[in-house]
Amino acid sequence: MLHFTTYQSNSNKEWVTFIHGAGGSSSIWFKQIRDFKEHFNVLLIDLRGHGKSKKVFYEKIKQYSFDSIGNEVIDVLNHLKIEKTHFIGISLGTIIVREITERFPNRTSSMIMGGAVMKLNLRGQILMRTGALLKSIMPYLILYRFFAFIIMPKKKHRESRNLFINEAKKLYQKEFKRWFTLISEVNPLLKFFRIKDSGIPTLYIMGSEDHMFLPSISKLVENHQSSKLHIIQDCGHVVNVEKPNIFNSVSIDFIKKHPKFT
Repeated sequence: MLHFTTYQSNSNKEWVTFIHGAGGSSSIWFKQIRDFKEHFNVLLIDLRGHGKSKKVFYEKIKQYSFDSIGNEVIDVLNHLKIEKTHFIGISLGTIIVREITERFPNRTSSMIMGGAVMKLNLRGQILMRTGALLKSIMPYLILYRFFAFIIMPKKKHRESRNLFINEAKKLYQKEFKRWFTLISEVNPLLKFFRIKDSGIPTLYIMGSEDHMFLPSISKLVENHQSSKLHIIQDCGHVVNVEKPNIFNSVSIDFIKKHPKFT
């Protein structure tokens, strides 16, 4: 089972489950824990091969899929007897949240998608193709640093960039290749998500400087009645780290407006 951490103060409180992105771990939510545990029961999960979910079992899996990763998150919910939860994802973790909700809508009260990835623009596609060619001959950390600078290029993004790079250092080379292969093949799934409205209350929180992903999210929200968009000014891709006070306030307010959605 995936490694998880809970902060449960009251069985009557709603659960909020945090899902990090590829190369990260549950430690990226350190600026959220204090605020959220005042209002909700909190569940932090380390995805397969990340953080403390580095078990020999995962080394035996040669090919990853979003549904198998989503199933492992559901296994944690089942283990903890959490029937329904609000999901909060960041970056590539938003794909996992959306995939889980597509197959298990009855387990999701609402979705908050920070720095959401729902389309790879031309630059993103070129990056992924370049990475696919180089992943077997170039040390993965060099590739990851390169991607981090492309997605988070400004000086003000340094904290977020360094956080993700430092977390990526904890990955194994094989683990990076598996996740990279998974992400490079995600376009058909993302296209489906852009077309289909989940029907679950969804809040996208994006930075105004998230040049790579904000345009596609703005367009998506126009076509999905269940979705709303909050843009944080002077902020890049990793909104929960760069502007935690705004991210926390907006997210908590949204969750409180959508309790136990059915």
